[in-house]
Order: sequence, then structure tokens, then C-alpha cells
Amino acid sequence: MKEDKKYGHFDQLSRDRLQALLTSGCKQIVIAKILGVSQASISRELNRNCRKRSGSYEATSAEHKALVRREASKYQGMKIEKNNALRIYIIGKLKAHWNPDEIAGRMKDDQAPFYASKTAIYDWLRSSWGQQYCVYLYSRSYNKRKRKKKTEKVMIPNRIGIGLRPLGATNRTRYGHWEGDTVVSGKLTGSRTALSVIYERKAKYIEARRIKNLRPESHNQALLNMLENKKTLSLTQDNGIENRAHEKLGIKTFFCNPYSSWQKGGVEQAIKMIRWFIPKGKDIKHYPKEYVKLVITLLNKKPRKSLGYKTPNEIMQEKNLLKDINTEEYALEG
Repeated sequence: MKEDKKYGHFDQLSRDRLQALLTSGCKQIVIAKILGVSQASISRELNRNCRKRSGSYEATSAEHKALVRREASKYQGMKIEKNNALRIYIIGKLKAHWNPDEIAGRMKDDQAPFYASKTAIYDWLRSSWGQQYCVYLYSRSYNKRKRKKKTEKVMIPNRIGIGLRPLGATNRTRYGHWEGDTVVSGKLTGSRTALSVIYERKAKYIEARRIKNLRPESHNQALLNMLENKKTLSLTQDNGIENRAHEKLGIKTFFCNPYSSWQKGGVEQAIKMIRWFIPKGKDIKHYPKEYVKLVITLLNKKPRKSLGYKTPNEIMQEKNLLKDINTEEYALEG
């Protein structure tokens, strides 16, 4: 048995013992103690290597499945590693903070003389050859974390629920429907500086401005500057205190249900990407306005699968929705 609770794997002997213990009617928690592994390891082995039709676990079949999986993964990694041009292309795009799906999609769209699927790229990243480049991924963990609910206690005067939002916003059939949110500095910093972020639902276009605090007037001024000269049919926000003065914007504003910020998932994803450059817990005041502008420019030049691997900038230009940004807009903090 070569597996420890974190990094090991089952070999033929351990699989034979597992099959025998299952046949004798032992529960997984008991088997885990006998084999000296975690119960999660037992569960993972069964989920991966049980027979699909019967659902039974057979040691010989499980060993064969694991061997095939390891060989396939090794092959995918070697495929990229042996093609120098392909490897350089992938590394370059990773350093530009493209994810494997975007890299594979754009590679095919550009009709490059080489190709690797997003699965192959992920397999390569998980291999010893590619692990050093995982730092360029926005999510540095392969497992999705459960989303924590935010406490939103502030009542919004004359709020209109998201259920009444225009259909063109909900199904993304019309340009001009935006989502908004804020990014705050870490609590331990004691800083009130934050980011005001908006996201165009159809074009995937992002804007962000640094604001000195979360007062409604500061947030509103940033929103008005970001939306100036842009088609704006609606704005969807959460129930935070910074949105209390929404009526002064002169924009049709809709609000997510309480504790349901996921209903504006586009801007949530945009913030996740911004967090790669401005990590959670940091003082946003230490990141100059020019730096924020460069981050947003980089993100808007990333191809998106939902846009046919075009970039948000390309879509905004094609639809004549992108106006020249006035540098004075970045002087919000005085």
C-alpha cells in the first residue's frame, strides 16, 4: 500500500484488499482504518474505478482503469512538452492570464499549426512540466470553494427586485445591461479605500474605479463616470449600503434578492479575475489608479468562449459601444 492520506495512490495489492473487504460487507470508514488511509481516499477510488454497468468494484478492472488514466494524462503532458512551438504559445498566453479554455479556443480560431485542447492543457499544468505555470491561473486551487453568503442588512429605499428586470438583460439579448459591485480592502488594513466595478452582461466588458470609501456619493460618482458615453439600459446591484442612493443615478436599477449576490454572477466573476492582481486582504489604497486601469485593460483583452473567443474590447468596438476613456475620470479621489 503506497497511499498516504494526501498524496499516495492505490496499487494492485491494496485494491485486492479493498475488494475483499467490500465483499465481506465492511463499511468504508472501517476499510479506511484497516488500510490506513482517509475515508475520502476510499470514496474517490470507488467513484473512479467501479464498473459502470454493475457498480461493483473489481480490483483487476480498477487497476487497469487507473493505469489507462495515468498513461493518458502522461501522454497529454508529453504532447505539449515535445512540441516546442505549442509549449511556448501556451506559456505565453498563461502569462497573459488566459485560462486553458480561452487558449484552446483562440488557438483553433487562429488556425495555428498546432493544437491542444483545454483538457490537455490542464493535464499538462498538473504534470511536473507545467505545475510551475499554475500560478498564472486565476483560481490557484482545482477544487471549487463553497460560496459564503454575505450579510446584507441594509434596506434599499424604493428598491426594485431582479424579477422585474427587462428580459433583454436576463437572457443577454441586448447590449447596455450592466451589473455592479464593490471590492473592499482587507479588514486588518483598516483602510476604507475600495473599488467600484461594473460589468456589461452581453459584451463581458469590465470597468473599475478606485474610490476613497463606500459612501453612496463616492460609489455613485464612480458609476456615473464609468457609464458616461456608454449605452446603459439597466444596472443590477446587491443590497449593500453603498447602493442606498441609487435613485440619484438616473438609471433603471434592479437589486438581487437578499443573500443572493450570485444573481449578478458576471461581475462576481470579473472581481475574481481582478483579485488575482489585487489579492483579498490587501489595502487597495496601495494600488495606484494607473495600475487599476492597466489591470482592466488586460482583462478586456482576454478572449471569452461565450464571445466566440473574441475579446470584450473587440465586441465593444464592433458594436460601436466603446468610447475613448477620459483620463480625468481616474481623478475621483482628488
